[in-house]
Amino acid sequence: MGLDLWKGAHEAMAGSVALVTGGGAGIGRAVAEALGAAGASLVIAEKVPERAEAVGRALDQAGIANLVVVCDVTDEAAVLALAEAISLTFGRLDVLVNNVGDVLGIHKPFAETSRAEWTALYGVNLEHIFLVTHAMLKLLRKGTDASIINVSSIEAFRGIPNFAVYGALKHAVTGFTKSLALELAPENIRVNAIAPETTETEQIQIDAWIPDEFKHLIERWIPLGRYGRPEDAAGAALFLASKLSSWMTGTTINLDGGALAAGGWRQTADGTWTNRPVITGHAQK
Repeated sequence: MGLDLWKGAHEAMAGSVALVTGGGAGIGRAVAEALGAAGASLVIAEKVPERAEAVGRALDQAGIANLVVVCDVTDEAAVLALAEAISLTFGRLDVLVNNVGDVLGIHKPFAETSRAEWTALYGVNLEHIFLVTHAMLKLLRKGTDASIINVSSIEAFRGIPNFAVYGALKHAVTGFTKSLALELAPENIRVNAIAPETTETEQIQIDAWIPDEFKHLIERWIPLGRYGRPEDAAGAALFLASKLSSWMTGTTINLDGGALAAGGWRQTADGTWTNRPVITGHAQK
């Protein structure tokens, strides 16, 4: 192998087919663009039609082969239709990136949550991973070296007060990743996860939450001096999708700028929990 392995690193995904759920914005779009730039043909599942149209147009302009489908991956029928569309268009799947996830604005003590909220959180943070992965296994098995990547959260490895159900579901993603990795290892299908810390996206606009006069404190809050960017997750996903990680399965990359090592959560003098900079005893909202 030697140098030959690295000569093709810039075309690490050449000839492969990759599906990215929620690929129309944020981390999902950054992951899709990275895989496409590395040579993959792309399938994008995006719930929001405007985002689907925008990412499809961008991929066309970049000359990247793509199939963009407006699809709610929490809907089993829609997921099965997506699998059929991939089969008809490309005939197989080499990479599956289960990117969708959201807190759904549910931020309150567990005692104040409802069963309907638990169900909604389950659907968007865990059940869709089951649905999509289950539906795509037949296509993934057509290749010889497939990769499944679950985009989780650093909250899978620490407590997150006032988001107890969300946190529990992210912990579950870790367990699913490890267990499925063992089941599929004999078929050379690798299963790994990425666990990002707070990342600036359309969904989470951390930069807008922090007043300009306090932003200089971020470099003392996150060990590597900043919150995440979508391209950080894209780099990790490209590594896990490619043969550069061919002997890695059942693991999670903690993509957090060192935050987990540092602890992360702090409680202010007034009892507020936050993972944002704490200024004069209060969390900035």
